[in-house]
Amino acid sequence: MQNRVISRQDLAGFVDDLIRTKSAGEVIGIKAHGNKFNFGPLKSAADLRLDYDISLLPPKKYFLPPQETVLRYESGNSLKVEPVVEEKTMCIIGVHPFDIRALQLVDAVYNGKYPDPNYFLKRNNATIIGVDCLNPIPKSFAASMGTNIVEEGFDLMLTDIGDGYYVTVGTNRGDSMIKKYGKGKEATDTDTEKRDRARRDALKKYKTSLKMKPEEIPALLDASWDSPVFKERSETCFSCGSCVMVCPTCVCFDVQDDPALNLKSGERYRRWDACMLREFAAVASGENFREHKEQRFRHRMYRKGKYLIERYKYLGCVGCGRCGSGCLADIALPADTYNLLKEAK
Repeated sequence: MQNRVISRQDLAGFVDDLIRTKSAGEVIGIKAHGNKFNFGPLKSAADLRLDYDISLLPPKKYFLPPQETVLRYESGNSLKVEPVVEEKTMCIIGVHPFDIRALQLVDAVYNGKYPDPNYFLKRNNATIIGVDCLNPIPKSFAASMGTNIVEEGFDLMLTDIGDGYYVTVGTNRGDSMIKKYGKGKEATDTDTEKRDRARRDALKKYKTSLKMKPEEIPALLDASWDSPVFKERSETCFSCGSCVMVCPTCVCFDVQDDPALNLKSGERYRRWDACMLREFAAVASGENFREHKEQRFRHRMYRKGKYLIERYKYLGCVGCGRCGSGCLADIALPADTYNLLKEAK
């Protein structure tokens, strides 16, 4: 597989060909909404904005939708239950490296003893075309987490090198796609240096950093359970859940039934749920195992920095900065809490 360089005009033609032929399924990409950006279906390459800073929601939403029906049922002389499993083919263009790393964690979570078919029938049929984030938001600390660049998890990776895009080929599928629909030329050493320079220049734009190596976070948390930092940081929390609802690595959901008015049919669905919400740890007896804001706040920091890496080998935070940007109380960014814990030692 040979990396390539493609002009902006030829990249637009490449995207338009994917949309026209539907060879990779529905084509989804980053679109502008005022001064914000989000993923959505593309009608043409003109809709695509690869120069964006961050999307409102991560691309995780296409594999684990905010709400998803998992079965339908009918009652009568006998109960009839029909699983609802949607298989979908899609191509997602413009995924930042930290979101690619986040998807690797979500993959690991849902690929347990019984792999989740609702997730993988969409995930395995998806083509991922990434783009390097050259303009991070002020709250992002992806560079500190080592997630500003990824070497796997994508079919193609685009890097803006000024007069066009450097195309890093990640898979045979990506290689076949760029050869069939993409023009351009094979990348030279000079082109590769341009790509690497663009990535180095992007590092200078990060405003937030972690004051430790990412691999030090679990041990730091081991020694910090009783730290007053958790209480101090959580006092202004609204328990609104904004931080976890925009997180690319949050995987929790609630399951509910929605019966029809005649009580003879209905459906069961799952929808995103989150540990920062008051009711998340409540049980039928009325007990709530994390009733207080401090408990919920601490749990989130431990889940991101300790629990997930122990179980799945991936830290639960990729440093994207969405949580910090969406938090009205300005307390959600894990880097800030971890830095305070480090200073308090």
